[in-house]
Amino acid sequence: MMETVNLYGLSEEQLMIRKNVLDLLERVLPREKIKALDKAGEFPFEAYQALADAGWMGLAYPEKFGGMGATNKDLAVLIEAMAYHYGGIATAYLTTIVYAGMHVCRHASDEVREEFLPKIMSGEVKLALGLTEPSAGSDAASIRTRAVRDGDEYVINGQKLYTTCAHVADYLVVVTKTKPDAGQRGMTIFLVDARQPGVTIRPLDMLGRHTTHANEVFLDNVRTPASWMIGEENCGWYNLMDCLNVERMCIAAVGAGNTFKVLDYALDYAKQREQFGKPITKFQAIQHKLADMRMMAETSRLFVYRVAELLDNGQPAVLETSMAKVIATENNFTCANMGLQILGGAGYTTAYDMEMFFRDSRIGPIGAGTSEIQRNIIAKMMGM
Repeated sequence: MMETVNLYGLSEEQLMIRKNVLDLLERVLPREKIKALDKAGEFPFEAYQALADAGWMGLAYPEKFGGMGATNKDLAVLIEAMAYHYGGIATAYLTTIVYAGMHVCRHASDEVREEFLPKIMSGEVKLALGLTEPSAGSDAASIRTRAVRDGDEYVINGQKLYTTCAHVADYLVVVTKTKPDAGQRGMTIFLVDARQPGVTIRPLDMLGRHTTHANEVFLDNVRTPASWMIGEENCGWYNLMDCLNVERMCIAAVGAGNTFKVLDYALDYAKQREQFGKPITKFQAIQHKLADMRMMAETSRLFVYRVAELLDNGQPAVLETSMAKVIATENNFTCANMGLQILGGAGYTTAYDMEMFFRDSRIGPIGAGTSEIQRNIIAKMMGM
């Protein structure tokens, strides 16, 4: 399958990032293994460790902790390439390195960072971010998980929902309330050992993303050292907002990369599939679908790279990251839906990858701030 991409605007180093990670994943995570893992609902451990062994886990972390100190655009290029190969491996990477790991990297104490970042980069430690709760989804400030100080520790009680990859996590980054009635001003984030008594993790049976599925997490009198507080007490909301731009940029990069994969997969099929004595690419109905898919893929990529460059230039880019997240994830699902239609009955069978693309893409407009929430942010930034 030829990759339908225009790589104008990438540096030589970024082109090498793409090539190296795609070559690595082609070796350690071939299509037949992806299908087997998806069917079994198993985490891609081998591919994850191969990425760690190749040094990719440290791409966006500071050099003083053993990372590469790369730019946001470098990270976007890496994530897009991963998602082109398979969206699940990009999610596996992001869950530890960005969703949870960026909180440790940006806001934990130097002692915690010195202890954990090398283990994260080596693949020894996996993380998961516990934020959403049964009664707190889009309204994150209404979480009820409670943390109470007890000497040199905090005791945490509560429940988290839809916690991606918690079932393979060694540690959880848990968002709590230390002032229950203070809303945003009462939130505090902690690093928590996921393997200790009192932590119960139950996998959820989800529509897609079977290799990096979501979980329920129950915290029953769970203790964590006060020194493992990430940032200052009652300042967790600001830490969440600080990490959101990079998180949404990366989610948009997943959408862009996977949209190109969907396009290439559908195009490759359409060139080989014949009806009425000719390839279906000769029919305008199919041509227009593929042309629209190409435009959506390119648009998603342009937004991702623009956002990355804005962040690298110190711009807040809240408006732009929200737009990128909406455009890339909605384009991803739309293209997967169109791709399934192009494949027809074949697309609806598990013999082809399109049904997996369709299932996996649907979470994009929901997770990490729904498309509706992003549109609220965009409207607010427009002065409405």
